[in-house]
Amino acid sequence: MNSRRDFIKLAGLAAAGAAIAPSFAFAAPAKIVGLQLYSLREELPKDLKGTIANVAKAGYKEVETYGYSVKDGYWGLDAKAFKALLTANGLTAPSGHYGMDKFISTGDQEELKSYIEAANILGSSHITVPYLGDNLRKAEGDWKNVADKLNEAAVLCKAAGLKLGYHNHNFEFIKYGETTGYEIMLKGTDPNLVDFEMDIYWVVRSGNDPVKLFTEFPGRFPMWHVKDMDKVDNTINTEVGTGTIDFKTLYKSAKLAGLKHLIVEQENFSMDPYKSIKQSADYVKKSIL
Repeated sequence: MNSRRDFIKLAGLAAAGAAIAPSFAFAAPAKIVGLQLYSLREELPKDLKGTIANVAKAGYKEVETYGYSVKDGYWGLDAKAFKALLTANGLTAPSGHYGMDKFISTGDQEELKSYIEAANILGSSHITVPYLGDNLRKAEGDWKNVADKLNEAAVLCKAAGLKLGYHNHNFEFIKYGETTGYEIMLKGTDPNLVDFEMDIYWVVRSGNDPVKLFTEFPGRFPMWHVKDMDKVDNTINTEVGTGTIDFKTLYKSAKLAGLKHLIVEQENFSMDPYKSIKQSADYVKKSIL
């Protein structure tokens, strides 16, 4: 800073940035680490309470749920009981993965309303779409319908104090001329209603650059799935920090992305799962956050 003129110029740029995108311009990026519970899908049905306790012992403060239904709740516990279990272990659940194919294909709100009720009991901020069935994404026009349905679902979520999120795999990056399903959704959804949970592994595996997406759609990615890519076989995950993805560099763009929740997920294990998730948590806290 060489002069008052420089200060005024920088202050003006900062103010302009805040005016353009006040939701993320000065937002502090995530500083705690969460775990997508799908990582422990083998352990959860066997010992729910023990598994949740081990997640907390491994150093996590947040979890992301999956697989909820009115019939089975969260691994046999209703939302209130599961919330109590999380609280007892010092955990919160800001997001959950809830299957949305039925709503997207038919517009039936019953299932979505049950998700909203459960998510509010948990104190979540997001209901996140985890996947899309093949029948919902066969052509470019299908993606436009998905975007419309995400907006509709997001309106219902907003009325209940929640936001809708969308979690990607790699099929979203299939080309339709000059566009992709991911781009159609990002451009076709209301940024005030629909957030995106970027699974960085899948973005990289599809040959795309996360930072390029952050730059083109700033503030749209408040949640990241952090899972590393095995150095030998890019179709499997490995502990964060031991693979090929440079998360340290990516985190430099956390503010641009609008990051609020950094969530570890791992689908393949070459060691004890609890040791694995602890190793990833330790690396994230020491070397990334």
